[in-house]
Amino acid sequence: MPLDQEGVLREVHDRGISIVRLWFADILGHIKGFALTARELEDALGQGMGFDGSSIEGFARIQESDLMAHPDPASFAILPSGGGYQSARLFCDLKTPDGKPFAGDPRYILRQNLERAADRGFTYYIGPEMEYFCFKGSDAAEILDHGGYFDASINEIGTVLRKKSLFALEAMGIQVEYSHHEVAPSQHEIDLRYCEALEMAERCLTYRFIIKEVARQEGYYATFMPKPIYGVNGSGMHTHQSLFKGDRNAFFEPDGPYQLSETARHFLAGLLKHVREMTSVLNQTVNSYKRLVAGYEAPVYICWGQMNRSALVRVPRVRADREQSTRLELRSPDPVTNPYLAFSVMLAAGLKGIEEKLEPPPPVERDIYRLSESERAELNIQTLPSNLYEAVLETKGSELVRQALGEHVFNKFIDNKLIEWDEWRMQVTDYEIKTYLPIL
Repeated sequence: MPLDQEGVLREVHDRGISIVRLWFADILGHIKGFALTARELEDALGQGMGFDGSSIEGFARIQESDLMAHPDPASFAILPSGGGYQSARLFCDLKTPDGKPFAGDPRYILRQNLERAADRGFTYYIGPEMEYFCFKGSDAAEILDHGGYFDASINEIGTVLRKKSLFALEAMGIQVEYSHHEVAPSQHEIDLRYCEALEMAERCLTYRFIIKEVARQEGYYATFMPKPIYGVNGSGMHTHQSLFKGDRNAFFEPDGPYQLSETARHFLAGLLKHVREMTSVLNQTVNSYKRLVAGYEAPVYICWGQMNRSALVRVPRVRADREQSTRLELRSPDPVTNPYLAFSVMLAAGLKGIEEKLEPPPPVERDIYRLSESERAELNIQTLPSNLYEAVLETKGSELVRQALGEHVFNKFIDNKLIEWDEWRMQVTDYEIKTYLPIL
């Protein structure tokens, strides 16, 4: 059961916790925060803690730089011990000094979108598959193993790190479904059991933190960079999602195609219609688009199916008696996305599909990578944006994403990504030096 304010104070006292970390995320999804001693926690829970938001990426303008971090007692969790003391973390809602929600707080953005779903009677559930690489250090992509998909090992260092990370996550109350070696060398995956979207966003942030900290503690480096190695699969975050009404899965219909309800079909159609507009949010770095190329199990073409793992959206097969498992799997997001914003735009697209009663195109169960360009055109299969700039331009013109993120976050995000693109396009890469310098 989630704790209230008194429950948090009691846990901190009874467990002898000396440091409490207050966490929040910036617009790019990086954890920010500060630490309190246990004696300061009661005041923080009651009144919030002030800080200068102007120094945080994408946060306040200078004239509104004073912000308050209000810890959410329900997010309390004890961090893995280290340094001879116990510490805990609390995620925070960010507010202005007069107590109003801060428009640049990604947590607030997701809360608003979840309220829109709740107004329609829906609860939004998410189950991500987050992939990552383990390397010998951060200065080069030097692999630790040559394992492949589902390769079993007990003593391989990647397996040991994965096991320690799994235990650390479980100790924090984050349920893990399973873990395994991924397709590429030194690539791994730990899948989290689905839960409500706000809680899952914070589990994703914590997951990334724990994976990297466990690797660092052992003298290695874990990265969620989407494509750190040329010629092998990149790291994705396949995102399973469903809407519930009370205890019933609103996506399930036993006699529907693929056992999908009308609600699920409309939601699916919304994802397909708006995915180009929200791709810069789901794939927010220039490196993200090195993963989104044909031939490496990453989706490129906008279509859906059930058996087809080259499709953008897949409908996983479930047993007839497992209606709660009926879901849609969006395969394009990568694990460096800001989960608050990613879940917000996916939900907004799905709800728009429901609102407009959109119908998806026919499913495609062929290997799309093997289709010719004319065959894809005949099936009206479009592609995702091929680079960050193209994706940002799509987002910039999207009223759906603007409404989902709000003016403040929308404009700050666009500005940040355009700066990143400008910095990238002016770089002279090793490829250019090796290819052109010897002959030009």
